[in-house]
Amino acid sequence: MKIHRVTDPAFRPYGKVMEGYDFTELLDKLREVSDKPANRTLYVPSDAALEELPIMQELRDRAYGGMPIQIGYCNGNNYVLNCLEYHRDSEINVAADDAILVLGLMKDVIDGEYDTNKVEAFLVPAGMGVEVYATSLHYAPCTTEGSDGFRVIVVLPRGTNTEMPEITPQCLEDQWLFARNKWLLAHPEAPEATRGAYVGLKGPNPDVRN
Repeated sequence: MKIHRVTDPAFRPYGKVMEGYDFTELLDKLREVSDKPANRTLYVPSDAALEELPIMQELRDRAYGGMPIQIGYCNGNNYVLNCLEYHRDSEINVAADDAILVLGLMKDVIDGEYDTNKVEAFLVPAGMGVEVYATSLHYAPCTTEGSDGFRVIVVLPRGTNTEMPEITPQCLEDQWLFARNKWLLAHPEAPEATRGAYVGLKGPNPDVRN
């Protein structure tokens, strides 16, 4: 799989590099308070130690225009896509280690199916933050070659990725709702498919090592 950098023009449909923020203290605290699992990923939607830092207010007011937010993280090791998700808003990722984002576009979901041959991979260098647009399909970061894994800050509107609301599906998209503010399309090989996620990814399950 070809891996672009997020500074490459190819990233522009999916998001942008965050400018005017100093993430040093945030990433130092992430390294202090979180683990990096060797054989899996660990996702925490909201971490109090991270949210106590001054960057919390700055991201809330500047990046999200005053909307309530949460700061969590996704750490560990991962090489395959498995799923693609989206939210009704942008997600901010800040990399403590080099990490790879595998992304798609919502416009390419046709009748509940997405062709995984369309995804593109992007390297986020350690220390850099990016905004991933609401129209971008994404999931857990992937590990770079020769790395022992990744730690990545995840900023979202408060409540995202927590307990799913109870709804009676009225349309196809309703079937994709997998958690609060989280619509998910799973690959048939993904563990999420066995937990009731909507299977909507068609084609190979991309692996960043290939």
